[in-house]
Amino acid sequence: MRIVLLGAPGAGKGTQCKNLVAQYGLLHLSSGDILRRHRANGTELGEKAQSYMDSGALVPDEIIIEMMTEEIKQAPDSGFILDGFPRTVNQAVELQKALAGTGRNIDAVLNLKIDDRIVVERLTGRRSCPQCGAVYHIKNLKPKVQGVCDHDGTELVQRSDDSPDVVANRLETYYRQSEPLVEYYKNNGTVFDFDAGRDPDEVKASVFEKLDALVKT
Repeated sequence: MRIVLLGAPGAGKGTQCKNLVAQYGLLHLSSGDILRRHRANGTELGEKAQSYMDSGALVPDEIIIEMMTEEIKQAPDSGFILDGFPRTVNQAVELQKALAGTGRNIDAVLNLKIDDRIVVERLTGRRSCPQCGAVYHIKNLKPKVQGVCDHDGTELVQRSDDSPDVVANRLETYYRQSEPLVEYYKNNGTVFDFDAGRDPDEVKASVFEKLDALVKT
């Protein structure tokens, strides 16, 4: 099974990816993780990407596409789930070309839809530990002592990209890129919409129900 996961920041893509990997044995291919790995390892692609990031520019499609297609070609027969890629129609087209060369195709596009108000509440209320990386929320997942990590006593911080202004910009960028992308995949009849504003376990159950039916057909 080969899956593309779409969803705005805060829609719960990371949680659902873990569920899908555990349930179906898929390889989780996160564009952010792969990019960071290339940069950390000092690969040619990583150095190219770093040069753009250092200047504040977006990493060009061709670099991201090359990184991701390399990973996809090495994916196991059980399949993979793409997280954070493709982000644009151009990336989707190039992905389709790469898959065609291997005799594969995208089986399903899971679109996690969520109200902006919920996203803003989720992200702006998120706090993390700079020491161990543990994540909390000021309403939904409070630490035992306010503002302090349960594990190591480090003072919790708000990530810079979780501030209200940055969250608003992230949402605007996502919708500008994703709406044409969703339409592109709908033309192929592969998009399944899910209400991601619900409890994560409810979302998981809906996703599994749809994919189980897809596997049986």
